[in-house]
Amino acid sequence: MNEQVLAVLVVVGALAAALACGLYLSWRASRLHRLHQRVDRSRAGLRTALDRRRETAVRLSRALGGGHGRALAAAAAAAGPAGPDGLGGETAESALSRALRRALADPAALRAAGAAGLLPAAASAARGVHLARVFYNDAVSDTRRARRSRVVRLFRLSGGAPLPEFFEIDDLPPERPAPVPAPDTM
Repeated sequence: MNEQVLAVLVVVGALAAALACGLYLSWRASRLHRLHQRVDRSRAGLRTALDRRRETAVRLSRALGGGHGRALAAAAAAAGPAGPDGLGGETAESALSRALRRALADPAALRAAGAAGLLPAAASAARGVHLARVFYNDAVSDTRRARRSRVVRLFRLSGGAPLPEFFEIDDLPPERPAPVPAPDTM
């Protein structure tokens, strides 16, 4: 009788351990899935912010005209339609950031072109890109950290999901130029 009880206890213990392992692996897999969903949502937010900045840059380039306007329009066109991952090229997006900073650094040109009214929208769009990129890269970092786990790699809990990549661009928002005083009228 003692052997039968011991055998039952061993079987029950093995089943409980298997159930606990199964629950743990299920929890890890669903956590990894939620992290991948977070990356996807952050990528969509970043894509929206990049599109908004690009549209603002195009409006600003039309208002500015001249050298700043042409450079800004060219940079916005180069940063144009998103790639297969939904994001523009890092080099092109960085070039758009620099062109936007150069265009907004000349308050006299903004005032002369009547583009000063677009300044808050351009600055807001640039800050939006910076924040969206920070959120996206944080989500990528968390997901990559979770996927480095031995348990995740051993049991292939990430399935066939590709490893998310960071999106690194020069997204320093433009400084707000000092307003140019209106010419004196006498």
